[in-house]
Amino acid sequence: MERVKRLKIINAVSGIKPANLIGTISNDGMTNLAIFSSVVHLGSDPALMGFIMRPVGDVPRHTYDNILQNGSYTINHVHQSFVKNAHYTSAKLQKEESEFSRCALTEEYVDGFKAPFVEESYLKMGLKFVEAIDIPINGTILMIGEIHHLILPEYSIGDHKDIDLSSMDTVGISGLNSYYSLHKINEFPYVRVSEMPDFA
Repeated sequence: MERVKRLKIINAVSGIKPANLIGTISNDGMTNLAIFSSVVHLGSDPALMGFIMRPVGDVPRHTYDNILQNGSYTINHVHQSFVKNAHYTSAKLQKEESEFSRCALTEEYVDGFKAPFVEESYLKMGLKFVEAIDIPINGTILMIGEIHHLILPEYSIGDHKDIDLSSMDTVGISGLNSYYSLHKINEFPYVRVSEMPDFA
C-alpha cells in the first residue's frame, strides 16, 4: 500500500483518539507546541499520563528535547474554537520559531510552572516528567509524566463528579487530519457484579 494511504488508515483503525496540544519550553526560553493524539491515562494515584513520542533521530523532536532539558510540559485539550490552529502545530518548524506565535495561540504561565499552557484551552494539565520507556520494535518512546496542575472549568464537572467533555467542545482525532466533535450519549453506574442487568 502507498505510504501516506497506509499511515492514514492505520492511524484511524483504533477509533477516535484525544486531541491534545503539548507545550514545552527549552532552557533558553524558546517555546514549542505540538499536537498529539496518543495521550493516555496510566494511573490515578499517582496521577500519571503517557504519550507516544515518535522515533528520535534525523528529524528534530523539540518536544522531546525540551522535556528532557527541564522536566516539565503541559497537556492542553483541543476545542472546536481553535481546532484549525491546533492542527497546524504539526508543521516541522525550526526550533527558533514557536508554534504558539505561528499558529496564533497564546502562551499562559501558571504558579511558576516553567512550561507554557495554552490559554485558549479549557482543560489543561501541567506535568513533571517521570520516565521514558523505549519501544524497540519501532523506535518510539512512551513518555510518562505526573500531573502537578489540573485546570478546568467548574461547569464541566457533573453531578457524579465526572468531567463532561462535550460541555467544553473538546474534539477528537482519527487518522492524521480528521477531527470529530464529542457528544455525551449516556452515563452508567460504576459496575458491580451484583448490580449487573440481565442482557438476555
